[in-house]
Formats: sequence, structure tokens, C-alpha cells
Amino acid sequence: MSNYTLASQYEAPSRLATALRALADEALVLAQALLSPGKIIGEVEQMRSLQLRASRVEATDPALAESLRRRACRIGLR
Repeated sequence: MSNYTLASQYEAPSRLATALRALADEALVLAQALLSPGKIIGEVEQMRSLQLRASRVEATDPALAESLRRRACRIGLR
């Protein structure tokens, strides 16, 4: 076998395989959310609380407001 043939057997995953893997990951996350909606509701309530607090302190402390908004944005990413 030539080097090209060997190298082509070990190519990176195809776009279709990558898309199917992403779809499977999304389906898993959806299933987990449907099985435990309380966790999602809690995260949304926490995000809302941080956003409201950021709105209240925006005029007096813009840096704190920005920090609170950043924290709110990251809650769902854990």
C-alpha cells in the first residue's frame, strides 16, 4: 500500500459523521432536560434574578452590572 492510501484511511471524521454526532449530543441534552425540568427552571430563575439585579445597579455600578450579566449568561453552559 502506498502512503497516500494509508493516510486516507485515517482521515478526520466526515462532515456527516460530525453532524450526526452533534445531533446525538443535542438529543441527549433535550432528553435530560425533559426528564428533569426542575433543574432548567431553577437555572432560568437564577438567570432572571441576576439580570434584575444587574438592571438595578446599572446606573450606580456598571462594572458590577456587567459582571452579573456575564454570570447569568454562563449559567446554562455548566
